[in-house]
Amino acid sequence: MILWAGLRAGGRIDIGSREVVARWHAASMDHAEVLLIGGRAGVGKTTVGWEVSALLRSEAVAHAIIDGDFMGQVHPAPEGDPHRAEITERNLTAVWANFAQRGYRRLIYTNTMSVLPEATGMFERAMGAGAGIVRVLLTASDATARERLVGREIGSELEKELEGSVGKARLLDQRAPAETVRVATDGRLVVDIAREVVAATGWAGPHFARRS
Repeated sequence: MILWAGLRAGGRIDIGSREVVARWHAASMDHAEVLLIGGRAGVGKTTVGWEVSALLRSEAVAHAIIDGDFMGQVHPAPEGDPHRAEITERNLTAVWANFAQRGYRRLIYTNTMSVLPEATGMFERAMGAGAGIVRVLLTASDATARERLVGREIGSELEKELEGSVGKARLLDQRAPAETVRVATDGRLVVDIAREVVAATGWAGPHFARRS
């Protein structure tokens, strides 16, 4: 059971309690927003996410950032949770609760499949049903993704990553919702990609979009 302390002075809250979480969402998370940055392995999600954060900091925009891969990074998978979906959601809920209790309302979340429709429920449950969601799908050619993955020297799982990247790119292209903003990354500077992503959120205001 995951417990989070500090919502009320001296209090402890069971994150697994739907009633408690629902009440807390209603009181504290009315205007939460999340930027989902998805894309195949090697497309640059983490790098772009951090550059987006840097640009938002330069504009004095309060936010938090989470690399979604770490929310379910356990071995073996928990009993009854073979795809690690439950532990990922519970960890996201706990971490976001901590951010939100301190006044943060905007989240950057990077994860390969996060932009797909079936992920929506997790963010609504973790951040509140009224959470605004901006989906950005980063794209790259097979050659570009391979070059980046090889350059990362990710060790024994390189071939698995290369093979999986191709399949996930096709899946994301076919199934990402129509409102998803697609941002090409081939041959572009990270800062230029990140500026396009920030402009898509509207978080930095219209003046930022005009400069982009």
